[in-house]
Amino acid sequence: MFLSRHKTEMVDAAQALPGRDAPTFQVPARHEVLGTPVVTDEVPEGMEVAVFGLGCFWGAEELYWKMPGVWSTSVGYTGGITPNPTYEEVCSGRTGHTEAVRVVFDPAQVSYADLVKKFFEVHDPTQGMRQGNDIGTQYRSGIYYTTPEQEQVARELTKVYGDEITRRGYGEITTEIVPAGPYYYAEPEHQQYLHKVPYGYRCHANTGVPFPQTA
Repeated sequence: MFLSRHKTEMVDAAQALPGRDAPTFQVPARHEVLGTPVVTDEVPEGMEVAVFGLGCFWGAEELYWKMPGVWSTSVGYTGGITPNPTYEEVCSGRTGHTEAVRVVFDPAQVSYADLVKKFFEVHDPTQGMRQGNDIGTQYRSGIYYTTPEQEQVARELTKVYGDEITRRGYGEITTEIVPAGPYYYAEPEHQQYLHKVPYGYRCHANTGVPFPQTA
């Protein structure tokens, strides 16, 4: 019980792991499914970047790479303190990071609003520091916006979905909506994991509530 409680409490800076100045591995150059770059620190003109945390990043990435208009995806760690963490360090609860998916998309083909709606429909945003049986701060729900326009859309749609699921008997949304900070790419084996291991683990602890129709 103590371990479970420890894993669901955000670490403070004094107790966070120190991390390192550079990653200990090299991220693959090409996306296994889309054929585009995995590392997208620079994106093509006209593209936008969205970052989400919605539980185990394997299944989250798969859901987004299947969406028309998505140019590239990757999985990584964000929202915390430790620089260049490893997967094991993130899972320890001592980095403050969440497992995240970074989505590069063409807004002429898919809107940021559509990405946010997908975000809410494919996980349970009311569970706090967990998704289903996955327990820990690294599984918390988060929207990490990269522009003021994204923040506005995220907050408006969170209110819409929150009203809907509350009406249906669910608790309040616990999704954190904060500016996107440093994003650290995850290890090669985690990138496009479910393409390499088609019958691998997926956690889709969603509410089953579709996003309501909006004007």
